[in-house]
Amino acid sequence: MNYLDNAATTLVKPRAVGEAVHRALTGAAGYARGGYAAAQRAGDLVYDCREQAAALFGLYDPSRVVFTQNATHALNIAIHALARPGMKVAVSGFEHNAVMRPLALHGIAPAVLHTPLWQPERMVQEVRRALGEGTELFILNHVSNVFGAVCPLDEIGRLLSAAGVPLILDASQSAGVLELDVSRLPCLAAVCMPGHKALYGPMGTGLLLALDDRLASRPLMAGGTGSLSESMNQPDFLPDAQESGTPNVPGIAGLAAGIRFVRSVGAVNIAAHERKLVRELARALETNERLEVFSHPSQTGVLSVRVKGVPAEQAAAQLADAGIAVRAGLHCAPLAHRTAGTEETGTVRLSFSFYSTPGQAEQAAEAFKLVKKLCRNSANCKKIIKG
Repeated sequence: MNYLDNAATTLVKPRAVGEAVHRALTGAAGYARGGYAAAQRAGDLVYDCREQAAALFGLYDPSRVVFTQNATHALNIAIHALARPGMKVAVSGFEHNAVMRPLALHGIAPAVLHTPLWQPERMVQEVRRALGEGTELFILNHVSNVFGAVCPLDEIGRLLSAAGVPLILDASQSAGVLELDVSRLPCLAAVCMPGHKALYGPMGTGLLLALDDRLASRPLMAGGTGSLSESMNQPDFLPDAQESGTPNVPGIAGLAAGIRFVRSVGAVNIAAHERKLVRELARALETNERLEVFSHPSQTGVLSVRVKGVPAEQAAAQLADAGIAVRAGLHCAPLAHRTAGTEETGTVRLSFSFYSTPGQAEQAAEAFKLVKKLCRNSANCKKIIKG
């Protein structure tokens, strides 16, 4: 199988990740809430991962690294703590349903900034305009999970920091790929990310970098933390305020190994490798007149494609028959497709990791030549792409 769905989950992991998971499964228990060696070992593994994450992202205090199930979980925590009905909230035109649905659940209809694809300067202008209109909270996607388009975070961060307006950053597609030093951006209230994508950890892991003190005062859930057990009130300090119950110690141990790998290779080198592959694939696909390729020099290792006359899901199924694993449809981000004008058709998404090779890109380009229109009824074709 030629796996090119790394924007969903990286399939190939460093060997150390699996080894760390196995050691934790067989040697850690109780998570620092018992006086025996296995419990202490579990506590040490969890704290080690906090330290690794803090070092990677420039976080001064490892206790502000909160473990979650995934990025969606982290975003729900952040939105629950920082957003309120009636608050003026702004989002970009590329947000995932992991942002839009929690906002809807809280009765918040955000202002959607007009942020055309591949126009970062327009996004900066839109943020400036929204600040002038009294926006109280921004939630922005660092990198689009559909197109690999990069948010101009430094410029926006300077604007928001100067205005004293907080930002929740969805780093699902950037963590481990783009360098991010949270100490340089005072506006950052929360940074949300999965462990299982470009941090090369196991599925079922995620991180919330809880930079705003309000994240300790409004927990998403409550329960046992091993601290202040005599009180029926949830602890009001991090990470305990947002970490109830037994954590996924084996997953966290694997995530620590994944973060070590990213730190050893360097996000700059990982990004350069993925961008080289995505440029090579885009150039090869652009020679096929049946394809619409959404490419730009600034994009990360995520590439979207449309095949003229062929629904995205159908094209992906044919690619799967040829041994190419890709993702098709709306990618849980209908807003991004609406912004780019692809909502009615969806796209086929191909995405790389540090372990991807030029041969995989070449094989995918060749496979696209074999994609044929199989659906004769246009109305039925349109029904296929809504996944």
